[in-house]
Amino acid sequence: MTDPQPKPPLEPPVWVNWVAQDADGAWWGYSVEPLQAHAHWYENEVGRYIALGRGRPNPNWRDSLCRCGNRR
Repeated sequence: MTDPQPKPPLEPPVWVNWVAQDADGAWWGYSVEPLQAHAHWYENEVGRYIALGRGRPNPNWRDSLCRCGNRR
């Protein structure tokens, strides 16, 4: 059975407010909401970001963006 909501392999730091997976399986954490490109997410030039590991390639990567809640 596959997990309908895959999760990054590493726990995000407390400053991460958004988590997303790229099409190639890479997981990223962002301090501000990232922007969507052709096959990945990217920081919007006002926040920080961090790699959180790699999973299997995800054909539904556009649905992976998740707000981590009020972590500030």
